[in-house]
Amino acid sequence: MTDPKEPLILDLVEWVADSPKPYLEVMDAWRTSCPRLTVWEDAVDRGLVNRTPMPGGGFQVTASAAGRQALAEAGRAG
Repeated sequence: MTDPKEPLILDLVEWVADSPKPYLEVMDAWRTSCPRLTVWEDAVDRGLVNRTPMPGGGFQVTASAAGRQALAEAGRAG
């Protein structure tokens, strides 16, 4: 059975693959308190996104190589 969150996970990866996003912006858009909608957590656990420190503080979120591969396999840009 396919994970019903898969399209949302790929949406997140595609969004950060388009252009790197500040971590706080990603959290504003993708964080949820719903225990069944763990899009951000699943993307991180699967290694589909990277969090890298930014000069001056904070983090930047980008699509990892695995994330770009997942997008390619799904026929999405990235």
